[in-house]
Amino acid sequence: MSGYDLDAGDAPPVPLPEAAQPGRLARWRDSDLLASFLGSKTAIVALLATVLMVGLAVAAPLISPQNPYDPAQLDLINSNLPPIWQADGQAPFYLGTDDQGRDVLSAVLYGLRLSLIVGVLGVITSGVLGIALGLVAGYAGGALDTLIMRIADVQLTFPAILIALVVDGVARASFGGALDVGPLIGLIVISIGLSFWVQYARTVRSSVMVEKGKDYVQAARLIGLTPPVILVRHVLPNVTGPVFVIATINLALAIITEATLSFLGTGLPETMPSLGTLIRTGNRFLFSGEWWIVAFPGLALAGLVIAINLLGDWLRDALNPKLQ
Repeated sequence: MSGYDLDAGDAPPVPLPEAAQPGRLARWRDSDLLASFLGSKTAIVALLATVLMVGLAVAAPLISPQNPYDPAQLDLINSNLPPIWQADGQAPFYLGTDDQGRDVLSAVLYGLRLSLIVGVLGVITSGVLGIALGLVAGYAGGALDTLIMRIADVQLTFPAILIALVVDGVARASFGGALDVGPLIGLIVISIGLSFWVQYARTVRSSVMVEKGKDYVQAARLIGLTPPVILVRHVLPNVTGPVFVIATINLALAIITEATLSFLGTGLPETMPSLGTLIRTGNRFLFSGEWWIVAFPGLALAGLVIAINLLGDWLRDALNPKLQ
């Protein structure tokens, strides 16, 4: 029985032409997510701060007074200079210099760049691993599900930084401790990835166990689609909401983990410092009066982490149906 009656004079609904259909941009402008974002001053400020710091990191080679990774540009005569607003400050060292004559502003911008690269790659690694295991565990069930979840439960009993330290230490011992910067960054990324996959796996598994009993999954099985195709093409798009929230929050945790590893001396070397390495270097001079060497990298790290965390908190609330 149709929803209109031709005998009563009702005309069938005429579909809108394709040109009149609302586009993706129009749907985005009318979405609840955008309205929630525009209604949150905290989220707007956090996004602007994050975009600003990411932009500064990307543009570091263009706007930095010097390349802090190039020893030819460093001069010990310029070591331990205070910021420009103090009596002995000199241009172009606006935030002062460290004990090697390295410009603190340039070091912070390049360090911010490295910390973001390691953090983003670490989140991608942990996300891919956790999502894959969560999809398999939730869809397959049985002994495989039990095995994956028990491994996750065991890992949850250890702090993430301890897992990263163990992975990093074992890898360094295996390679004799002699690693170039590229492999060293890859090692830190893998260490972070193996530390944070559990949250993705548990969340995705729970969502998949709900989704796999729905009609669209049963229909996909009936037409002969294989489990990998069903999981990637049909189930995964319906479980991405919580994943984005976890990824945003874990980005801040990954940056902190990298900074902690570098501060403890197991991260990036002083020749290519991240924010954690800069803080470790500056910490040695804190009580001798050169406070700027540790203060500005610390403020940059704190500002970046707080901004990302505030974005993650807003995204979690905006995607929570119980708060709509």
